[in-house]
Amino acid sequence: MDLLTLIQADNLAVLKQPVNLRGPAYAELQQLVAQAGAEPDWQAILAALPCLLPLARTPQDPRYHGEGDVWTHTRMVVQALCAGEDYAQADAERRFVLFYAALLHDIAKPATTTVDAVTGHIGQPGHSGRGAVDARILLWRSGVPFALREAICRLIAVHQLPFYALRGSRSGQTAEFIVRKLSHELCLAELAALAEADMRGRYCADAEEVLLYIELFRELAREEGCYTQARAFADSHTRMRYFNGDDVHPDYAYHREPGSQVTVMCGLPATGKSTWLAQHCKDLPLVGFDDAREELGLKYGENDGRAAHHAVDKAKALLRARSDFVWNATHLSRQMRAKTLDLLFAYGATVEVIYLEHTERTLLERNRRRDSTLSNAGLLRMLHRWEVVLPSEAHSVRYLTAG
Repeated sequence: MDLLTLIQADNLAVLKQPVNLRGPAYAELQQLVAQAGAEPDWQAILAALPCLLPLARTPQDPRYHGEGDVWTHTRMVVQALCAGEDYAQADAERRFVLFYAALLHDIAKPATTTVDAVTGHIGQPGHSGRGAVDARILLWRSGVPFALREAICRLIAVHQLPFYALRGSRSGQTAEFIVRKLSHELCLAELAALAEADMRGRYCADAEEVLLYIELFRELAREEGCYTQARAFADSHTRMRYFNGDDVHPDYAYHREPGSQVTVMCGLPATGKSTWLAQHCKDLPLVGFDDAREELGLKYGENDGRAAHHAVDKAKALLRARSDFVWNATHLSRQMRAKTLDLLFAYGATVEVIYLEHTERTLLERNRRRDSTLSNAGLLRMLHRWEVVLPSEAHSVRYLTAG
């Protein structure tokens, strides 16, 4: 059996992982974190996290990974991290974040590996974003505190960005824009530490050049005053105008025209969004796909396009009237949220996102009791697109989580 056939067969198995990804409890994960300068207990790590086993069967492009398979690379990255100054100076919580960001940074490579049938080149497109989702599921089920878990997942999602941020983005974003926006999503010092370990944990011809880019990334973040904290903006309206591409300067307040105040709900089904709204926003108009289905007499999954158009038309009418309202939906993926948020920003609305979260056990118990056509199996299938809202996506974000 050739390499392409082997990888395709392996990927079919690994693609089923998101619903099944499980690890030990948070306390055991804490025990696995290596001390500064020490060698991790690899045998204990693999015993606790068998989802890492496919990494040893996953090849990489030798142009960028002369060391070989993904597991070899992962071990080298973790070793480089533990030997570094950033790790030595970190407290216990930050070491936990850095350690698991490094250990899980390529967790999705087995599921995303492709081999060009003509050239034989190996690639893993989208492994960073998919890896962040996989890590989120795993750490959520392990009971890792929300703030630590999301710090890990946000690092994984963009772990290669310091390699090329100084050159700008393909969409024309400047290095300054990238650094300023990222600083509102994660700690740039931790991102630089992970990127440096990622580069030191491999054999490739341009390693020294990339390490220089990472150092320049650090320097730019320091110049912007956001290496260890979010970049300051004149106010939240200026910040959101800037993040949405307007030609405004972070230090000078943008004049805001009056507009709607919109509360956008976000979270998996059965997290209690409707209950929260009944307690806090009962007098505000409600927009949402579930409510649109109910108004149109549709079942869950039936004629979603018609329900979406109904909800959007209702929202536009409220926005034109500059009325305050609530948009209630799962808004689970960033792509789906962007459709809602882009519409609201286009009408000059001020947006607060309310994100709700519970344990898996609580969600499944609640969903069983609900009068809903969404089964627990269907709810779990939604996990593969679970991207927690970032602080940079709205004027304000509240995270209401429960253990």
